[in-house]
Amino acid sequence: MKQVFKNIGITFMAVAFLCSCEATRNANNTQKGAVIGTAAGAVIGGIIGNNVKKKNSALGAVIGGVVGGVAGGVIGKQMDKQAQKIESEIPGAEVTRVGEGIDVVFDENSGVYFATNKSNINSKSQANLNKLAGIFKEYPDTNIIVEGHTDNTGDDAYNMTLSQKRANAVTEYLVSQGISRSRLTTYAHGETLPKYDNGTAEGRAKNRRVELGIVANEKMKRDAQNQVKQ
Repeated sequence: MKQVFKNIGITFMAVAFLCSCEATRNANNTQKGAVIGTAAGAVIGGIIGNNVKKKNSALGAVIGGVVGGVAGGVIGKQMDKQAQKIESEIPGAEVTRVGEGIDVVFDENSGVYFATNKSNINSKSQANLNKLAGIFKEYPDTNIIVEGHTDNTGDDAYNMTLSQKRANAVTEYLVSQGISRSRLTTYAHGETLPKYDNGTAEGRAKNRRVELGIVANEKMKRDAQNQVKQ
């Protein structure tokens, strides 16, 4: 009987998490910015975040870094503003507010993209990364996870190397624009974490992406907790 209740609890939390992600998808709605910024949400974020973080996922880091409670709501409101700024200045980016963080996806049809088998930052990507760096400077109390991904075309090892080169290229460009390297963490996933169907040309194009996770650093967390105590 205990196992049945445990399974029901896990299912409920998973459903609640999916609902909260959908609720936070609109970065322009401040009231939805801290859906996972509650005690219950922190539990959900922690459980699912720990599982996803095993793959060093940007989204996993966002979910797993939940503070929760009122302090989490304070952080969420600050993240709302940053997410709105990214959406307004880089319209091609897919910006999703998740709990107390932000998930940003750039694919070949949006803000930061690469030519086939290339890892150099082209002129259009430079323009958008310049805007992104400017936003990161406005919000210095956040850390950034940079991930490289590919579709499933070609050799696994080659794709892993290519995704690493692309993630590194974005990281190094942001550093060149004045973003502290200490704020940046870089991961490569190759073809291992597709978000779309690799069976279609459109899906493969979307899987050739760079994904960013934006999370509160320790200073932002402390400031939020101190604000709650006042």
